[in-house]
Amino acid sequence: MAAPDFWNDQEKAQEKVSQRKLLLGMVKPLDDALAESDDLTAMVEMAAEDESFAAEVPPEVERLETVVKQLKLQSLLSGTHDAAGAILTINARDGGTDANDWAEMLLRMYIQWAQKNDYTVSLIDRQDNEEAGINNATIAIRGPMAYGYLRGESGMHRLVRISPFNSEGKRQTSFAAIDVSPEISDSVDIEINESDVRIDTYRASGAGGQHVNKTDSAIRLTHLPTNIVVQCQNERSQHKNRATAWKMLRARMARHEEEKREAEEAAKYQQQAKTGFGSQIRNYFLHPDQRVKDARTKFQMGNFHAVLDGDIQGFLDSVLRWRAGQPIEESTP
Repeated sequence: MAAPDFWNDQEKAQEKVSQRKLLLGMVKPLDDALAESDDLTAMVEMAAEDESFAAEVPPEVERLETVVKQLKLQSLLSGTHDAAGAILTINARDGGTDANDWAEMLLRMYIQWAQKNDYTVSLIDRQDNEEAGINNATIAIRGPMAYGYLRGESGMHRLVRISPFNSEGKRQTSFAAIDVSPEISDSVDIEINESDVRIDTYRASGAGGQHVNKTDSAIRLTHLPTNIVVQCQNERSQHKNRATAWKMLRARMARHEEEKREAEEAAKYQQQAKTGFGSQIRNYFLHPDQRVKDARTKFQMGNFHAVLDGDIQGFLDSVLRWRAGQPIEESTP
């Protein structure tokens, strides 16, 4: 980074900066824990000679145990693409307008989580619903281990509440599907035969002024052998939308290959819920009581609004432990 020509290529420079941040994020907490362990050893030795130090030892042991516990958790982020950024897509499913509103609530939840963790968020695609909420949206979340933490969010998310769109005040169940793929660097070789990809252009919708109604700037790519579909309309230029769509397709293909490998080598993944009605991975309740519970790990939180404000780290950590076959704390206030 100290080289005079380091910033000549902005894209490569940013990639190096991100890589350095990732490595520091792994190495520094470990170095700090080792130094604190040495300090604790010295404290115990002093307590043996002077009882006035004895009261300081138990709180320090407890604090260091928490640090080590977190380091063990981070060591589970060892997948092929766990260090990458995450491309997260939200689609409204069953539930009518309530589902569109629910999809937008989830979009806000993930953005709030990213901001709380000092990650950057970029909007790739968004299609608003005419009445309320969104039909779908795609964002890129970039930061250390973003994909590693978020990969377990793929699946169906179910909301139960008194519908604000129902004049009779009836309870409504809504569904939204989350899909998470790793943001793959251009230096990673992902083999895609271009003859297998159908390219469609269409007019962008939503905010953007007169431009969105006059040009076919939006791009949709369909990988025919796998039926994987990606689309991008956020940029005003068709060229930029095309480049972003290809990047999204590479990400989806990388995750597709990753899932195939996991299915072959890890029997524990056979119990993972698939995306579809009745197979939700997480339930969010606003009625008759307020709570959020993960269907896989049984981890739950009683503060619904805190979860929707981005406090989802407990769920992300519990999925990591569940994947590794470790014990899970099943509830928190």
